[in-house]
Amino acid sequence: MILDGLGPDTGHETAANPQPSLSRSPQRKRAMLDDLPVLGVCGFSGAGKTTLIEAVLPALRVRGLRVTVVKHDAHGIDIDRAGKDSDRFFRAGADVLLQGPGQQVLRSHSDGSPPLHAALVELCDRHDLVLVEGHKGTPIEKVWLVGPEGDPPPIGVSGVIATLARDTDRPAALLCLLDDWLRRRWLAAPVRACVLIGGQSSRMGRPKHLIERDGRTWLARTVDVLRPLACEVVIVGRGDLPQSHAHLPRLPDAPGVAGPMAGVLAAMRWAPRSSWLVVACDHPDLSPSAVEWLLSTREPGVWATVPQAADGHVEPLLAHYDFRARPIIEELARRGRSALRRVSEHPKARVIPPPPSLADAWADANTPADLAGGMIRPALSSPAR
Repeated sequence: MILDGLGPDTGHETAANPQPSLSRSPQRKRAMLDDLPVLGVCGFSGAGKTTLIEAVLPALRVRGLRVTVVKHDAHGIDIDRAGKDSDRFFRAGADVLLQGPGQQVLRSHSDGSPPLHAALVELCDRHDLVLVEGHKGTPIEKVWLVGPEGDPPPIGVSGVIATLARDTDRPAALLCLLDDWLRRRWLAAPVRACVLIGGQSSRMGRPKHLIERDGRTWLARTVDVLRPLACEVVIVGRGDLPQSHAHLPRLPDAPGVAGPMAGVLAAMRWAPRSSWLVVACDHPDLSPSAVEWLLSTREPGVWATVPQAADGHVEPLLAHYDFRARPIIEELARRGRSALRRVSEHPKARVIPPPPSLADAWADANTPADLAGGMIRPALSSPAR
């Protein structure tokens, strides 16, 4: 089943997503936001919203989380000084990007009031947690801070999952709440599997995905392992498919990108809010336990899990990539650095050896001699980095 580049998370119709009206409906948008790590911190003026958020941010950073805060100012935004070059550019009609050591600010003109929903979804692409100060009427989950008057959440405020009194240790209470809440939100992203085929196979001399072992192709074995563990298995790349697998969703490589990275980007662009298992077709000893171990490494703050071998090389083609890893891969592709292993160099990637009992799943064969000799690449085993 050949698909175009518009996937199940985009709101466009494809063979795998035949109901675009539902995908674009307000109900669908709210449901999508419900699966993302967006939490409101609400209360009346003087309740301590800013103080609480400021207090928990250092602890969240220590946990390795990238956090953004959304704040509304009904009185207008004052981030520049009148007469400065940047302010003059803005008042003359330009959007202005201010950059300095360790920070940058984009000051842009607003065409009316852009939907908050769209901004929150976009922020989740690059952050582990989005905290929204105020916006008590916005349909997101939220904590309510009791103010000096002891006011409970007013009637009509929905989504309150906790009320924090003034005489409690609010930072500790919020951090404790986030331990469970954030993990559940993180794991809510649907898991899809991308099976890469179509490499040159120059040393093997024939397409690896069609090699048979015990009467089954490597492709069939891979798909059978992944099906129970992913909501969808997608084939990416060129090459013939057996008729038994012609029904599977299939994507062409992303144009202008070299190597396996082209297939990974094709999948991530097609379903941009999915958590992706990336599996090359040449791991004949792939096991359910190995895939389950990869999935067990999903946690807030980890944007990719890339296994590492005893000799130090990493295995990016049997790995897990959270949807937040896509901007990293897009930037590598833009710079022409098409080696997918470079993702492992990013601070949000975890490089770790799998358990020794699962290491054979990362073995591959590259030549006919490897097949004849039952060749297995050395088992993955090394200290985590």
